[in-house]
This record gives sequence, C-alpha cells and structure tokens, in this order.
Amino acid sequence: MNETEAMAEGLSRLAEPANSNRPDETAHLVSTATTSPADLSAGAARIQQRHHPINRELLRAALKIVDFAGAAFIAWFTLYLTGHSLLYSPVNLVLPFALMPFALRWGLKASQSYALSYARPVTEHMIRAAIGAGYGLAALCAATALLYGEDYTRWVMGAAYLTFCASIGIHAHFIVLFKVLTRNGALSENVVLVGATPNAQRLLSRNDETRELNIVGVFDDRLSRAPKSMAGVPVLGRLDDLMNWERLPDIDRIVVTVTSDARHRVRELIDRLRVLPQRVVLLLDLEGFDPETESLAEIARSPAAYVSGAPDDNRRATVKRVADIVFASLMLVAFSPILLITAIAVKLESPGPILFRQRRQGFNNQVIRVWKFRSMRDNPEAEERMSQQTVSDDARVTRVGRIIRATSLDELPQLINVLRGEMSIVGPRPHAIGMTAENDEVQGIVGDYAHRHRVKPGITGWAQVNGSRGPVHTREEVRERIRLDMEYVNRASFWFDVFIMVITAPCLLGDFKRQR
Repeated sequence: MNETEAMAEGLSRLAEPANSNRPDETAHLVSTATTSPADLSAGAARIQQRHHPINRELLRAALKIVDFAGAAFIAWFTLYLTGHSLLYSPVNLVLPFALMPFALRWGLKASQSYALSYARPVTEHMIRAAIGAGYGLAALCAATALLYGEDYTRWVMGAAYLTFCASIGIHAHFIVLFKVLTRNGALSENVVLVGATPNAQRLLSRNDETRELNIVGVFDDRLSRAPKSMAGVPVLGRLDDLMNWERLPDIDRIVVTVTSDARHRVRELIDRLRVLPQRVVLLLDLEGFDPETESLAEIARSPAAYVSGAPDDNRRATVKRVADIVFASLMLVAFSPILLITAIAVKLESPGPILFRQRRQGFNNQVIRVWKFRSMRDNPEAEERMSQQTVSDDARVTRVGRIIRATSLDELPQLINVLRGEMSIVGPRPHAIGMTAENDEVQGIVGDYAHRHRVKPGITGWAQVNGSRGPVHTREEVRERIRLDMEYVNRASFWFDVFIMVITAPCLLGDFKRQR
C-alpha cells in the first residue's frame, strides 16, 4: 500500500461506515447545468490580489502589543509626574505602575477581547473590552488601596483611568479596521473547493458568517450533477480546468470537500492535486463548529487534515520577512559601490539595458520578474522565456558578464525583489519559464518539482552552497537540485537561513569550475 492509499484508508476510518443503500452525497444538488472553461472568468473576478497579505494572527498580536505598550507608556508617564524614576525609585513605589500593563492584558484576555470575530457585533466586542479592561485595572487599584496611602492610590487610579480610556479607543479602532479588512478580503486566503458536496455547502454556510476564507469557486468532475453555484459561489469547472487554470498561482489553498468515506475518489483527487505547489487539505468535519470560539481558517489548516504540504508557521514567516527586509537593506547599502561599478561596466561593455528582468516562477508558481545585471548580449526575447541554457564558453556571454556570473555579482539586483516581497534572501533559486534539460521541461522530470515553490525563491539557497548552481543540463542534475531544494524546505528555520548566508560567499567564490 502506498502513502496515498494508506492516508485514504486512515481518513476513511474517521468517517461513518459507508452504507451501500445510502443515496449519493450529491443527490440533493443535482442539476442539469454544465460549466464550460469560459466560466473560469467568474472565479478570476473573485480572486483578491494581495501582494502583501495581512494575517489575522499578526493583527491580533499587533492589538496585544499596542494595548501593552499604551498601558506601559501611561504608567511610566504618571510615575514621572509623581516625581519618581523607574530606575532609581524603590521597588514598592514602582510596582503598581509596573503591573498596570499586565493587569490590563490579563483582564482583556479573560474577557476574550482578543478573539477577533467578524460574526461578533462591534457593540459586543466593545462591551467585552470594557469589562475586561475595567476588571483587570480595578483589581490592581483595589490592591493598591489596601497596601498604599491615599495620595499614592489616587495617582494609580488616575493612570488606570487613562489606561482604560486608551484601551477602549484602541479596541474601537482595531475592531473597525478588522471588519473593513475582512469585508474587503485583505485577511482572507484565496481558496477553491474540490467537490460540490454537502460538506462544501456546510463550509460555504459557515464562511458566510465568519468571512475567514475568500472562496473563489468550486470544481467538480461530476458537473452533470452539480449546480451552477453554491451559496453564491460559482461552480467553475472540472478538475482538469483547475489544473490548467492560468489564475491557479493566485490560489493559496485547495480544500477537498469530498467526504473521506468515498475512498477511491479521495485517492484519485489527492494523487492529482499533490503535484501542485498549493497546500491541499481534506476537510474532515464541521459538525459542532462555533464561530465564537473556533476559527474556520484554523479548522481548514488543521495538521490532521493536510494531505499535501504543511500548515503555515506564521511566526517563522514573520521573522523571515523581517530578516529579509533588514538584511536586504543593509546589503544594498554595503554593496552600493560594487553595484555602481558593475552597472557602469555593463553599460560600457555592450549596447543594451544595464538590468535584465526575466520572467521566472516564484511562490505558488506565480510569475515574477527577477532582476539581474545583464551578462549577455541584449536579447529582449530571453526576458519572456528561456530558449537555451548557458554552456561552456557561451558566445552570448560578454567579458564583464563572465566575471559577474562567476562571482554571482549579477544576482545582487535581486535584493530589490526581496524588498518587494517577491523573493527571500535564502530559498530555492527561481527557474526561468521554459527551462529544459535533455529536451524536456524540468517540471516534468521530477514529480515533486512544484513543491519547491511552496516557499519564496531565494538569491542563494541550500542547493547553491552544495554545488548545484547555474544551469542544469541533465536529468540527474535536475533531480539533485530538487533533492537539495526539498531538503531546505523541510529543514527551513531562521538559523538555517543564517548559516546558508554565512557560507554562501566562500562556497560560491571558491567554485569557479561551475559554469554559469
């Protein structure tokens, strides 16, 4: 039994036993309507274009930080007005003010004021925030009144009142911002459902309440029994239409809504979908879902439900993005003289633009324009599609080009791609569209090729520091490149990225035999 069959067998045990006398699960959705590939335009119109998507968890974390920082500032300022110093005053005089941010945070957490929910009315959220902030700060004031004098307690109560007002104002602005961003789709992943089933209908109904997912459309091979739309979401076509859809790179997640007791159909769908770079989830159960206490997006990201890919690590993604911005900015400043000298040398060497912007495949197979110093004779067609990889003593490469390719200085302009959010400092190298090896396109040589696009491409990577850099001319070289790329995807961490950055220069500068 292979991995897919074993997974389907395990998932089938989570469902109720199949009943051969039970009517088909899509029977109540029977429709004579059919959907043509042209209807994919209806789904394309529903896609949210988010170059820098905002994450709900990050918004919630930002609210906590602003609450804490606001309370801390008010406490410090009030302590300063009393004539005391945070660093040089006795601990017993500083303690009530120092505890104020923690008392506020404790009260707001106890009242579930950080559980941002689109289904919860604004008034209810504000009531929860008022009760939570008031309860925590009142408890601190009561303890202060018991342990300190009247004058000192009056200062603490004043600081608590200002903190309470500030917290209410902060939550009022945040909840309105949250509602607007949710309504506009800025907080929602672009999702497609596979299977026009009752399970899909339940998911769509729940999503109407929470707006946590931007469900673009539904795909189902059984179009003769599928409706034209479900809960206002169009049925866009068959699975082949999804696989060949030009807007597929804009989809963040694919949710299979076929119930797991349909074992053969589940196996078939998983086998076909797992070649895509998007994460594929089998939705197991929505019974008992409570939008007040549970997140629909979290249910759709449940690790137990994943059949392809892995759940997002929001904390690591944030750290990686911050590190990319910091390192890329510092490198642009540090290498600015080299960038200027290289630009002048490229311009004087041969006619044509200084920078070469080639279409390459990025995260989720999205097409990006990768910036490089031009190292070959000017050929505008090469920016759109690679027709031939470089070979030893390639006549197209200029004299300056040989130097900057050997030292990888031609890649430095990709720091701009990093700052734009299209690339990372470390990750699998983005391959040019149409790249071939032994007359076959590279994505057709290795079954897991698309999985390397589950992370942002990088300027350098694990494959490059292990000798797999530049063109790949044979199937074996392609397999080795993908093996190293997938090893990076599976091991990726902040310190692993730092290690790769540290060893990049000595590895690349010491590898002059490798043709680029």
